[in-house]
Amino acid sequence: MFEQSFKNIDDILHKDAGCGSELDYVEQTSWVLFLKYLDDLEKDKETAALLSGAAYTKIIEPKYQWTTWAAPKLAQSGVEESKWKIDHNALTGDDLLDFVNNELFPYLKKFKENATSADTIEYKIGEIFSELKNRIQSGYNLREVVSLIDQLRFRTHAEQLEMSHLYEGKIKNMGNAGRNGGEYYTPRPLIKTIVKVVAPKIGETVYDGAVGSAGFLVEAFDYMRNGSGDSRSRLSTKDVETLQKKTFYGKEKKSLAYIIGIMNMILHGVEAPNIIHTNTLAENLSDIQEKDRYNVVLANPPFGGKERAEVQQNFPIKTGETASLFLQHFIKILKAGGKAGVVIKNTFLSNTDNASIALRKELLTNCNLHTVLDLPGGTFTGAGVKTVVLFFEKGTPTKKVWFYQLNLDRNLGKTNPLNERDLAEFVELQKTKAESENSWSIDIKALLSDKKSINN
Repeated sequence: MFEQSFKNIDDILHKDAGCGSELDYVEQTSWVLFLKYLDDLEKDKETAALLSGAAYTKIIEPKYQWTTWAAPKLAQSGVEESKWKIDHNALTGDDLLDFVNNELFPYLKKFKENATSADTIEYKIGEIFSELKNRIQSGYNLREVVSLIDQLRFRTHAEQLEMSHLYEGKIKNMGNAGRNGGEYYTPRPLIKTIVKVVAPKIGETVYDGAVGSAGFLVEAFDYMRNGSGDSRSRLSTKDVETLQKKTFYGKEKKSLAYIIGIMNMILHGVEAPNIIHTNTLAENLSDIQEKDRYNVVLANPPFGGKERAEVQQNFPIKTGETASLFLQHFIKILKAGGKAGVVIKNTFLSNTDNASIALRKELLTNCNLHTVLDLPGGTFTGAGVKTVVLFFEKGTPTKKVWFYQLNLDRNLGKTNPLNERDLAEFVELQKTKAESENSWSIDIKALLSDKKSINN
């Protein structure tokens, strides 16, 4: 049901003058989905409060609640409430557009300034509607979209799981839509593998400073919530609250990616994601203090970008290469003993410019770069670059690096993507850093004096 509804929504948005691409479809579907999700969440909280004999005050005022403007229902005797039809007098056309653009959005925007703290759902509501605007130009198209989304349910874990998978699919499809949509999407099998190797534990904080669609945080949440295979029910109430509010942190520069990242985490079960809309690289490294640091960094920062001179001034090693600035940021923001899994261009291992040599020395001197996963071309659909994953721990210098080269008997591409089976041998051998046809270890002493390369 969900899949067909998403297709129907895309068909409607395709006809609308305000939506020109897959990116617009995702953005516009997101805000309507979010308000329906919020309505279901409020119903669940109200029910839970009633069962425990407590009162529940809804976050949204009656006039702006989903059941007032989006889906006022006509009561039908003998029919369960979830199957009641939307009142034919519900707002539509210009009246609906006028209400959404001039009343609903301004009302929701104000939640940010009135919220008690940034880790509340109220704050997230305000942030989302400060960043977004309704692009659907026909009130009749908007009415159709709203009516379709009203039929979707978020009440059970199975429903949330199906919805989150479909949403992931939409994000993946954005890669074909131009406007750098693809940079928001790292293949899920690769993310799952990185998370497994880094193995974050409940009580540790997990950070992605180039959060995109929040794939790393979502997968880390699933991994930690499921206790690496244990039953969800074994988590204590305190553990659940820790995962919800005090574990996952992200920063994202681009508005659309920021919204999608928040939505993706919400649909996966994190109610009020700690994602901030900011340019991570605008932060001066010397301003980062102990209280700002994290236990775990998981990231695939954008590479190939060129940062302006004033941004480069925030870093001790000056370079225009975005990924190299991010790597400096990640090393600095890790706590002592902290762990990281970071995707970077494979040329990082061998570039001979001064900045690359200095950055490699910084990494090898201040961190233990224990594992490098060398990925084949085509891992990232549509990207012409080859990448490696650096696994390191901060606080002790590198003595030996274990390399694993992923050699596959097929070419990767859109119809033949990377899967978890491809990475199973890497995960197994990495536990003991075993040597094989595809893996070997390198002593680091010679490399630091040679300065030129890590991987030769």
